[in-house]
Amino acid sequence: MDPELRSAIGRIARVPQLLIACDYDGTLAPIVEDPSTAVPLPESVAAVRALAALPQTTVAVVSGRALRDLAALSRLPSEVHLVGSHGSEFDIGFVERLSPELVAVRTQVRNALREIAAEHPGIRLERKPASVAMHTRGVDPQVAAAAIEAVRNGPATFDGVTVTQGKEVIELSVVATHKGTAVDQLRTQLASSAVLFIGDDITDENAFGHLHGPDLGIKIGPGDTQADYRVADPLEAARALALLLETRRHWLFGERAVPIERHSMLANGRTVALLTPEAKVSWLCHPKPDSAAIFADLVGGSPAGHFSVAPERGGIPLGQRYRSGTMTVETRWSGLTVTDWLDKPARETTPEGPTVVTGDSTLIRVLTGSGKARVEFAPRPEFGQVAVQLQPLGDGLLVLGSNEPIALYSPGLEWEVGNDGGYETAKAIVDLSAAGGQVVLELRFGTHSLEHHRVPIHERQAAAEQPWKDWVASLRLPSTARDLVARSALTLRGLCHEATGSILAAATTSLPEELGGVRNWDYRYCWLRDAALTARSLVDLGSIEEAEALLRWVDGCIERTGGHPERLHPLYTIDGYELGAEAVIDTLPGYAGSRPVRVGNLANHQLQLDVFGPIADLIAAVADARGSVRDDEWRVLDNMVEAVRRRWHEPDHGIWEARLPPRHHVFSKVMCWMTVDRALHVMREHGGEDRPEWKDLRDRIGANVLEHGWHEDVEAYSVAYGDEDMDASSLWIGLSGLLPGDDPRFLSTVLRIEADLRSGPVVYRYHWDDGLPGREGGFHICTAWLIEAYLRTGRRTDAEELFAQMVLTAGPTGLLPEQYDPLAERGLGNHPQAYSHLGLIRCALLLDNMLKQ
Repeated sequence: MDPELRSAIGRIARVPQLLIACDYDGTLAPIVEDPSTAVPLPESVAAVRALAALPQTTVAVVSGRALRDLAALSRLPSEVHLVGSHGSEFDIGFVERLSPELVAVRTQVRNALREIAAEHPGIRLERKPASVAMHTRGVDPQVAAAAIEAVRNGPATFDGVTVTQGKEVIELSVVATHKGTAVDQLRTQLASSAVLFIGDDITDENAFGHLHGPDLGIKIGPGDTQADYRVADPLEAARALALLLETRRHWLFGERAVPIERHSMLANGRTVALLTPEAKVSWLCHPKPDSAAIFADLVGGSPAGHFSVAPERGGIPLGQRYRSGTMTVETRWSGLTVTDWLDKPARETTPEGPTVVTGDSTLIRVLTGSGKARVEFAPRPEFGQVAVQLQPLGDGLLVLGSNEPIALYSPGLEWEVGNDGGYETAKAIVDLSAAGGQVVLELRFGTHSLEHHRVPIHERQAAAEQPWKDWVASLRLPSTARDLVARSALTLRGLCHEATGSILAAATTSLPEELGGVRNWDYRYCWLRDAALTARSLVDLGSIEEAEALLRWVDGCIERTGGHPERLHPLYTIDGYELGAEAVIDTLPGYAGSRPVRVGNLANHQLQLDVFGPIADLIAAVADARGSVRDDEWRVLDNMVEAVRRRWHEPDHGIWEARLPPRHHVFSKVMCWMTVDRALHVMREHGGEDRPEWKDLRDRIGANVLEHGWHEDVEAYSVAYGDEDMDASSLWIGLSGLLPGDDPRFLSTVLRIEADLRSGPVVYRYHWDDGLPGREGGFHICTAWLIEAYLRTGRRTDAEELFAQMVLTAGPTGLLPEQYDPLAERGLGNHPQAYSHLGLIRCALLLDNMLKQ
């Protein structure tokens, strides 16, 4: 196939709503002498059927034939729209809609054509609901010419008659339409993003002439045409449809989707990247984790951008692992090892003294071994919304056309730049033996420099890894799941944004909570709750630096409320500002076809009263670890209590951010209680002034939730006041310390949640109707809560068993997404998820403490 046509099909295959329209005779079916025997090619039927079955895809056959004849002859499924008589017939009952005046004109035309046919032997008439076609195929050329002339000088001149001439046919219609207007009508009705039209006849030129923008026209056979591309015959057209089917199916449902939990994360304190087990960089946002992606293969397949390295011969890797105590990943094949890490920007000390950051992040990929490797570089800035050019130059490639300079330093590689569906991709083969056993690739952001770095690569790797190793060595790691806890701690540290102090809830957006479903959210922001819980788990391991930085960030968010801490949003951008509107990137098909891909999060506008509790608890933990409270922390603590005082009695949207009307959630009320309780603890232990009004506030909130949160019929604390449905977050009635572990009400709540929400190795958040279709997996954080509840209620063996099951759900490099599907036995949701890793750390610490007792 023409490479340009192949690229054009690749482009149109990836539009959100695609309309595929084809002529019948000469397109789906070869031209035959007897029109009544014109049956479509089996290859065409197979492609059309399969395309019509795809979501967001419509197929129509627009023919000059009468609709009844078209339906009887083509025998295409009902999913294929049939349009007859050049667009005059969109349904069988069309004839009934003709006015008496038009019926009279049609009768006059039929009579005139009947007379002409009688005078010219071999002429065949085809009657249609709104027209009459005169066919001259197989007729002596002189006779045919005379008949056509008679039509043009006779009935074609009648008032209200529209003439359409095709190959050996002339048609007179009482309705002014043609294939171009028919395609326009279909486009409008179906809200199509683009149209692909294939045809061979003169009448198809009307359709080609109405194509515009991203539309694509394919002409079959010779002759002048307005179509963009041409194929030789109907069989070639069938091959084009087959290519369209293959490409669109991959785009819609995802190329072979790597299980979420098998991805490894790279991090450098400024941004993050995800790596598949085959060493493909499938996710990287720049310059920050909540910026647009330059590689979005994870949610859009290869066309959305990736950076791949693999042996030229192919093959599955021998394994992938983190280098101990670091965020460096090694992927190994026989004869090839790829070592990946995100380097921090260079820092230089100015003559005046202060250290300044120069440049930006760099993705470093070191290829070592003795074989040949295949490298493919396909940057797609702004989630693929910006087409860039790749320019080989000197020791690498320049990425041109982006709003920020990007360069790929790759000495010794000879790049071949090709066009893939309108986007440029660079490919190269690397002979490691000829290169001395090692090749270094550096993707440099914020620069077009392709200069050789003055520091040897092994020294740069050591400099990048040593801070991670030193940090892990400083932690108080438990003996229980020690290595997995260390990896979880490193993962949480990797989700921290050093420049601001904020902490990501997860590294990705729109990884589905149900494959193929719509529960796809953007978690690349800082939730006050999630971040505080993350920092608290690191404090428990002996590191308070992250908590101190986060509390300074929270203090800045509070300051921007203008003295109204109760107006804090549940989440903010990495920089601590309000999110923009939630949007959908409809050009991306989503992970394994799970649409939509979202940017932003509407939860930004919700009222979530639980966010204050984890922050107060974090301040208490930091104060206890340090032995003192800083001024900014006192300020944050006072604001948290004030926010609770003003609003604790209100209904809210709760921890799970259901897009439903507010309710009096038990968890939110418990967190309000915990806010004041932890503030009183800090006051008592660290020299604050006596605040009797805080004690009164705490006791009033506690009494309220204990009374109204209990549901007599279910004998447990339910999701919200007066609701029977259970919710895993209600376990916090005991985990917070509001109820002791041996209180019968807490024991009963644990049993009810276990019965209603636990399924093997997971615990679901809830089973109540949250207003969204489909179902999700079990939440790792909820599993961690139940493990802790087991420990608090004396069920140590059950806790150990469930923890062991939870550990087994981690990916091969120790990472956990948000959820786990116990039936499909695979991870779900954004990845890696802070909640999941902090839950694992907390459980390991609690189990370790139990072993020491």
